[in-house]
Amino acid sequence: MSLRIHALPAGTIRNFPVAAVRYLRGFGDFHDTPMIMFVITGGEFPIVVDSGTPEPDLVREHHGYDFVRPAAEDPAATLAGIGVDPADVRLVVHTHLHWDHCGNNHLFPNARFVVQKAELSYAVDPLEPSRVAFENTDAIAPPWAPVLNRFRTVDGDARLAPGVGVVALPGHTPGSQGVLVETGAGPHLLAGDTVDTHANWDGDERLSHIPSGSFVDLAAYMRSFATIERLGATVVPSHDAEVLEKGVFG
Repeated sequence: MSLRIHALPAGTIRNFPVAAVRYLRGFGDFHDTPMIMFVITGGEFPIVVDSGTPEPDLVREHHGYDFVRPAAEDPAATLAGIGVDPADVRLVVHTHLHWDHCGNNHLFPNARFVVQKAELSYAVDPLEPSRVAFENTDAIAPPWAPVLNRFRTVDGDARLAPGVGVVALPGHTPGSQGVLVETGAGPHLLAGDTVDTHANWDGDERLSHIPSGSFVDLAAYMRSFATIERLGATVVPSHDAEVLEKGVFG
């Protein structure tokens, strides 16, 4: 068995504030931020990690971002481009339940959805500052709500399939997790928004690793960075254009 990870484009937020993804850095600077859906192939069935962003009109209406997604980056189209039928997907793993990571669960009629128990508990009734990020407001319901009956929770690290497991990485959200994949090129960690970009993981002259600009628990976040270091895996960020340029890992 040789597992591979495919990074599929799922649209772009144009002119997104740098400070939103790099803690106390880049105030007043903006960049284009790609949305990415990951697919693990080579096992018994394809596994999706984060189902991507909802429709552009919904994003603009409820989040106010300049979000664009050409037809070629529609999740159904990108899955077809790598020969994956959504009906064959048996597992969708959510690194966390922010709106931009779970917006296309409806595409996978035969999948179970795996999330940390702490994440689902928080997403059901988030604190007021988190409500928009979880799309749990008076104006909109969470995108995962229609498939809640197919959710399965884990509590901490867990093995999901041969060569694929999850690692608890709380901090960005209460139940953030990474997906550890044993590929032919060694272990790779799909780090979710614990590591938005390579710049977050590479750090700078002040910090060895830079947290996202959005988090619920900074102490837990820093412990999660230490957890990632101990894994010794290749870290794959969640919102970095270089990830899409490479395309396939392992």
